[in-house]
Amino acid sequence: QVQLVESGGGLVQAGGSLRLSCAVSGRTFSTYPMGWFRQAPGKEREFAAAISTSGGNTYYADSVKGRFTISRDNTKNTLALQMNSLKPEDTAVYYCAARNTYSSSSGYYTKTDYDYWGQGTQVTVSS
Repeated sequence: QVQLVESGGGLVQAGGSLRLSCAVSGRTFSTYPMGWFRQAPGKEREFAAAISTSGGNTYYADSVKGRFTISRDNTKNTLALQMNSLKPEDTAVYYCAARNTYSSSSGYYTKTDYDYWGQGTQVTVSS
């Protein structure tokens, strides 16, 4: 079973930065397309960013484009999300997600494109 563990969340002032990490168990991390989603209180979980298996292709929600950067290190089985110029509306629980190697999905933007999820890490941006 694949396990994903997020870390790096916290409280930051508007305009500040945070770097989230996701550690993934298993020996096939390099074959998983990966994504970051977020869920604010009372709202649906929404797509934030995604990255292809090699890291050569990245995808972002319009709301974070230009401020967030997703990256991966296939030698360390880790996924990262660098978040700059944070805004109060970025406050949410952030989840990393992985798509199974054998999944029939080929997309990146919806929850159903992913098979494994972490437990989430809280990000709070104060105004």
